[in-house]
Amino acid sequence: MNDLATIQRKIYEIRGQKVILDRDLAALYQVETKVLNQAVKRNIERFPEDFMFQLTLKEWREIAENKDVTILKSQNVTSSWGGSRRLPYAFTEQGIAMLSSVLRSHIAIQMNINIMRAFVAMRQTIASLAATETKIELLNERVEKLNLYIDEVLHDQNDINESQRMINEETSMQLELINESLAELQAKPKERPRRKIGFDASNED
Repeated sequence: MNDLATIQRKIYEIRGQKVILDRDLAALYQVETKVLNQAVKRNIERFPEDFMFQLTLKEWREIAENKDVTILKSQNVTSSWGGSRRLPYAFTEQGIAMLSSVLRSHIAIQMNINIMRAFVAMRQTIASLAATETKIELLNERVEKLNLYIDEVLHDQNDINESQRMINEETSMQLELINESLAELQAKPKERPRRKIGFDASNED
């Protein structure tokens, strides 16, 4: 029972708070659930709603589905934890700390120390997971920015390639026109000089 992992498995999140049910606490304290609840009722002023509250049937059903517990009609409940026929009470961390002053047994005091450690360990685990999730989100943001940058570079490169292609096509067309013109010029026959008609005084001696 001193295993922190065993205690952590008995911690539920209900109404946004981490709690342990009276049945689980009674098992940890090695007392009957009825004895625990009677001690609480005798000191009810020490247990305001943020220390202890009774589950609704809907809340109990949700837990029971995961604990293989049989739910009877109306608000009657029977369980493998002792056959109680009422909805259980949930104790927050503050309420559990108060229980040690109510039960006043050596086992309850020692077990409360272990329970407090279990709550602390759970908070540390949650904080660590939150930090890890934050790091993952930052990495995802960086990857997304890198992907956008790569897309922009590729887009710019495509523009450059397209411009280069157009220039190459234009150059090729100009060269082709020049070659055609040269070919035409080379293909034209050279005209022989025509003899002059008439008297050429330069030929007379």
